[in-house]
Amino acid sequence: MQSKYLAKIFVTLRPSVLDPAGVAVQSGLQQMGYDNVEQVRIGKYIELLITSTEEKKARQDLDNICNQMLANPVIENYRFELIEVETQTGVF
Repeated sequence: MQSKYLAKIFVTLRPSVLDPAGVAVQSGLQQMGYDNVEQVRIGKYIELLITSTEEKKARQDLDNICNQMLANPVIENYRFELIEVETQTGVF
């Protein structure tokens, strides 16, 4: 039986990679008076609805999707949460 899973994927730059967008946001926040913000890192958040016969297979597919398409493994890290959802129509 097929199950549907909602994948919440977080892609961020590796800690060793300079994040110019994060630096710009941090600078802007400090100019606004938020001196207590010490560091900002900008990333991507992606949601996918994936169908699979088992959770393990869905996780393997998501690893492949992230490595091949959603993240650049040279400069980015990713992690995801997988939640089984009931069948529904329309936007998830």
